[in-house]
Amino acid sequence: MANSQSATSSPPAQSWQADRYARHAHFVPALGQPVLDLLEPRAGERILDLGCGDGVLTEKIAAAGAAVVGVDAAADMIAAAQKRGLDARVVDGARLGFKGEFDAVFSNAALHWMKDDPDAVIAGVARALKPGGRFAGEMGGHGCVAAITVALIAVLERHGAGGESAVPWYFPTADDYRARLARGGFSVEYIELIPRPTPLPTDMAGWLDTFAEPFLRRLPAEERANARDEVVAMLRPVLCDEAGRWTGDYIRLRFLARLAR
Repeated sequence: MANSQSATSSPPAQSWQADRYARHAHFVPALGQPVLDLLEPRAGERILDLGCGDGVLTEKIAAAGAAVVGVDAAADMIAAAQKRGLDARVVDGARLGFKGEFDAVFSNAALHWMKDDPDAVIAGVARALKPGGRFAGEMGGHGCVAAITVALIAVLERHGAGGESAVPWYFPTADDYRARLARGGFSVEYIELIPRPTPLPTDMAGWLDTFAEPFLRRLPAEERANARDEVVAMLRPVLCDEAGRWTGDYIRLRFLARLAR
């Protein structure tokens, strides 16, 4: 969700392809029901889905009778959402232009990709909401995919590519994000870190291809496949069982906040 930048500053951008996402990461919307339950969409409400992806959960919100606008920075994901008949638009999450028109903002598995300025994202959500509007979300929390991240950093360092500066995610603690929401004008009704080991639908190589481009793009194209295999080999003893089934070491941060009236 970030713009492409040089490897010497911020990590290169993650690219989002709807077909690849559906193949390797369909667990993301499939596990989104708890945050939908927090949202409690109601008929007649106007709701913004921030980081809507291919629209799987946006469609569920619409099924509750709400009028939903989905936004995402990835054009290919928005095209997939539009094929579902949704009102979906290419919008940068840190530059929301809506003003006081939504009863609620919903976000699942997207806010941690908006690393550059999380306060700007929260400010945009606040502007988009009506007074008293609610913000229900789930994102990666502190410690999310820690083993995967350590392995990626180690392999990049081995290749001389500066591993730590490649991390593209913002995984806050509950205290950190609660404070950010409060500074943004929200009253936090619920916030919790939730460990959620997650079986992967394909394998670790598929996960890395889908989510770890900002790391692997630090390397020359001819080195990337071997580097990915090194990461897979490093993770196999801890995240793969005897039957070859992979599990991602996910930790989620789930919250519900309400804008001051």
